[in-house]
Amino acid sequence: MSILELKNVSYRYKDGNNYVLNNISYSFDKGKTYAIRGRSGSGKTTLLSLISGLERYEEGNILFNHMELNHIDLDYYRNTNVGIVFQSFNLLPHLTAIENIILSMDISKVHVPNKKKKAIELLEKVGLNEEIGNRRVLKLSGGEQQRVAIARSLSYDPEIILADEPTGNLDHETEDEIMEILINLAHKEKKCVVIVTHSSNVANQVDVIYELKKNK
Repeated sequence: MSILELKNVSYRYKDGNNYVLNNISYSFDKGKTYAIRGRSGSGKTTLLSLISGLERYEEGNILFNHMELNHIDLDYYRNTNVGIVFQSFNLLPHLTAIENIILSMDISKVHVPNKKKKAIELLEKVGLNEEIGNRRVLKLSGGEQQRVAIARSLSYDPEIILADEPTGNLDHETEDEIMEILINLAHKEKKCVVIVTHSSNVANQVDVIYELKKNK
């Protein structure tokens, strides 16, 4: 059963006549990894913005657990049901890794007895330890920062993980390590993992590939 469905979704910017997305119908299940591929300008990031609730759609339907996305509280949806991982990590550099994760818990109003302990557990899940967790983000490598970003996205236990070029700034070996984490989140913890990527290596490791064609 699909946790997320797009039915005949089309989208164009308010100041434009051409459609960025045209009649898109995709379905996403828990326990699977998905890659969204396409040339520059094909609408990959726009699609991610729509299913994360950062942009509103006017044509077609996007359903989360059979509920129309436009009809639910999108702030609550983003802070509870969807974890977002960015290519540029989007961590606060003056904070430690642990502090970044705790801040995410605070924003999402997560109720746990010991937030620091929970943050350390999440870091360990992505292969980092408490010592690294106590370092400021600027002192971490790119691969370590992306692991922290994934741990942060898990801080409120979302059902869906959306990753926008999560390995775009990483070398091949680190890319495989990050993919192993994302695949385990889907296959072992039954998350729905959706990855926008240009990488053939990433696409070759997922369960389903969706190809977006650039509209002329």
